[in-house]
Amino acid sequence: MSHKVAFSFADGKTLFFPVQSHEILLDAALRNGINIPLDCREGVCGTCQGRCESGQYSQDYVDDEALSAEDLRQRKMLTCQTRVSSDAAFYFDFASSLCNAPGPGRLKGIVRAVEQVSPNTAILHLDAGADGQQLDFLPGQYARLQIPGTHGQRSYSFANRPNSGNQLQFLIRLLPDGLMSNYIRERSLIGDEILLEAPLGAFYLRHVDKPLVFVAGGTGLSAFLGMLDEIAERGGCGHPVHLYYGVRNAADLCETQRIAAYAERIPGFRFTPVISDPSPDWHGKRGYITEHFDLAEFRDQALDMYLCGPPPMVESIKQWLDTQALDQTRLYYEKFTQSNT
Repeated sequence: MSHKVAFSFADGKTLFFPVQSHEILLDAALRNGINIPLDCREGVCGTCQGRCESGQYSQDYVDDEALSAEDLRQRKMLTCQTRVSSDAAFYFDFASSLCNAPGPGRLKGIVRAVEQVSPNTAILHLDAGADGQQLDFLPGQYARLQIPGTHGQRSYSFANRPNSGNQLQFLIRLLPDGLMSNYIRERSLIGDEILLEAPLGAFYLRHVDKPLVFVAGGTGLSAFLGMLDEIAERGGCGHPVHLYYGVRNAADLCETQRIAAYAERIPGFRFTPVISDPSPDWHGKRGYITEHFDLAEFRDQALDMYLCGPPPMVESIKQWLDTQALDQTRLYYEKFTQSNT
């Protein structure tokens, strides 16, 4: 029996490889060409340390000079002493180049559909299953797409979980005059080839051990669709999940039926859309997302909050958390800067 393990690095690259039952994680990494820095290999020096972001594992021996009790509570681990008992993901706070690790994979996607889901948003459906190997990525990560007919590339979060057929979705904001936007609107055809580089990014779903708050701004929703697909596939995560989704106009809300369906598959799922500049006929939440956070909910329990959206939204929520002194809220975030070309 083997388990699939992901190693993510500070430069945003992620590598996947198999680990045999009872095999030391470091041995499996070295066997697959990932040269994690090491020294003693005896659980003493701490050189090969990382952090388990998801999955089950055990450690044979860890010297208290290498990892403290608090380090262990935070799921820090030593690669030379770790054995996994499930699929798992680990993070290392250094660049993948330090390991002489290969770069992200490059593959070809075929356009299967372009679905307009709001006046300014489309979902690009790609079939990347031609080579027969599953593209592995962590829900929340992104791919870099080569725009057909140009030398330009744009990065988009996966809007679905990994699947054996490599059927991929990307939520795309349609700009007045952008390289990808113009391609989508003016000349995209079923059967077009699009080259992808993936997986990339350090924003992904971690080990869930407390309630989750997801905050999406605009097409930042894409990353959360992938995460929610993963949670729904598992039948839930054992904790409540609350998605806040902020856009400027009600017409910009998209994939609302898909979001509503998560309530049937994820116990404790809640959805709160917020419109910053609503028309008079909008009867839901209006203004800024922070105005609608349940402060009592944040103060009563530890939470994991994930943010994905434009930098001003991310910064305003980080500032709100600091102002409220919500130290027990663990924060993960990704800012995206909208390209103007």
